[in-house]
Amino acid sequence: MTKLKSHTRTRAQESTGAIERLYITMRHLFNRGFYKPMGISGETLRESLLILRPEIYGSIAEDKIELQGLLYVMERLPNGIEECRFINLTSDEGYKNSHFKPIIPLKRRRNCYRIDEEQMNIEVTRGRSEIYDVLTHLTFLYLESHKIMKQVMINEQGDVIRDWTKLEAAVTKKGKLTKEEKEIALTHTANFLGRTFEEVSEIYPLFASDKEPNKFLNIIYYLGKLAIDEVINDNKRIITFSPVLRERLGHHIHGERWALKIKQVLEEQQLLQRPLHILSANMHSVMNTLFARKALAKEFKSDEALPMYTALSSPANTKYRQKVKKTALANGMTFIEDSSGTNIDVQVFDTAKIKESSFISSENEVEESDKPVIIVMDYAFGEQAYETMDELLKPYVDGDRATHFLNVVSISIMGKAGILEGGKGDVMIPSAHVFEGTADNYPFKNKLKKSLFADDDLNVCTGTMITVLGTSLQNRDLLKFFHNSTWDVIGLEMEGAHYQKAIQAAAKIRGSISSKVKVRYAYYASDNPLETGSTLASGGLGASGVKPTYAITEKMLNQILV
Repeated sequence: MTKLKSHTRTRAQESTGAIERLYITMRHLFNRGFYKPMGISGETLRESLLILRPEIYGSIAEDKIELQGLLYVMERLPNGIEECRFINLTSDEGYKNSHFKPIIPLKRRRNCYRIDEEQMNIEVTRGRSEIYDVLTHLTFLYLESHKIMKQVMINEQGDVIRDWTKLEAAVTKKGKLTKEEKEIALTHTANFLGRTFEEVSEIYPLFASDKEPNKFLNIIYYLGKLAIDEVINDNKRIITFSPVLRERLGHHIHGERWALKIKQVLEEQQLLQRPLHILSANMHSVMNTLFARKALAKEFKSDEALPMYTALSSPANTKYRQKVKKTALANGMTFIEDSSGTNIDVQVFDTAKIKESSFISSENEVEESDKPVIIVMDYAFGEQAYETMDELLKPYVDGDRATHFLNVVSISIMGKAGILEGGKGDVMIPSAHVFEGTADNYPFKNKLKKSLFADDDLNVCTGTMITVLGTSLQNRDLLKFFHNSTWDVIGLEMEGAHYQKAIQAAAKIRGSISSKVKVRYAYYASDNPLETGSTLASGGLGASGVKPTYAITEKMLNQILV
């Protein structure tokens, strides 16, 4: 009798299963309407995250507190959330017209409102991906808070170690802490965090702001305080989803408003019948490429454009950016500030009105009716990419009920992504997008080629991109599988498959746009999650992102304008 071989699951398989459980659990909890993250209802979410052990959350499965992951998460959650027992995810329900002041996280464009001492409302207007993002970050935060609680509590009656009382005294003290008091507090904090004094001293200023220099100490204290309260008094933290959010989600309410506004502007400016080129990018690279040389001719006389673009990317050079924007607005650019709740601003460039640009040759004589119109939309977030692109590509029905099909010639997507075979600042040219956790795949003919970047002194790779549920839900084992297997994945991002799904539906099935629409995708690497110290938690791109950003922008504009 043949002995059956026992099957051992690989870490990649375990991770895939954990992501699927996270995905299903979060949708279930959303439909339920509320849950307690550290209670029985949040158990599956916690267990799946601990099995997955995402790179972005570092030492989440260890006893010591994860400092870089904590910084990453706190930059994407509203200020003061660590003090709140009740987190309420809402739709756009009119809080902007109230006395509540919006709190916008440093690295996420979302409005949040501190309702009272115990409650924080987070507006979700960008689809399910935003919910996944918030819930995974909160789960990490609460897991870390219970680590703190376990280190400082002596017994079940709530007695705590001396280090904790010293931290409490520093946090509750009125007035500014002296350098000595701060270092004493950091010493005690380092003891129960399982970190060295050097480590906490290095991370301390990264949390600080002008208004809250001791924010790091405040976060650690309130995370531990609420965790102790959960264990001693059974005052569980609760996450709720408002009935309006549950009713509206998936109905494209914000995307429909957003797309309608763009089409109305095109109609007002008589651009509906012109060749349209949609470009998903940031709000500066196209504008700067077209107008910076003209606007800043006195400031930058060298033929080398990179120093000029680098200067424009510096937060200190506000005057330069204002000068370029003023020039752009006087030469055919229209800026559409978002009022729909999508948090996606738009620029419309009428190339027929561009009087002078170093990027557009005046010798290229084209009838005005054939001159391209470029619509630049700011970055979407995850599944929001499908909602916005799907609505934008639909025909426009004007006030007289007449239907206008848009003359969309090309759609170009530029974005940041994690790379699996290179480093920060490298370029990825995809040939297909695969949606994580499913067999959904979207091959396409990319009009951008590796050969176009031959003279740019950039490392460029080609292959498949994987569209993930969240960049914070990946680990090395899973990414190595995608990279080393026949999937030949070169990078990961959150929007590609959603954009392509909308484009293919409009072009191949619904007939909203031409079936011959040209597509371009290119990404520049913001991090390499397979390299220790090169994940997103290690910091942003900085100046290293300027060169690939403008190289990609120039290649896209060359194909659009020639």
